Amino acid sequence: GIIARRIVCECTVGQTLARGELFGMIKFGSRTELCVPAEHVAEIKVNVGDHVTAGETVIGVLQ
Repeated sequence: GIIARRIVCECTVGQTLARGELFGMIKFGSRTELCVPAEHVAEIKVNVGDHVTAGETVIGVLQ
């Protein structure tokens, strides 16, 4: 639908991304779910309900 067309992702399968690199965006404003295996998470820096800004907000620290 119209909202799905506002999702932009310019990376390709197998592409290596750098820390902090912008790889996608939801232009309309929505919710995004980020799944990381628990054994790789050292610390979570945000709380439920926090607003985050792409390229600025640190979501967590990986081990």
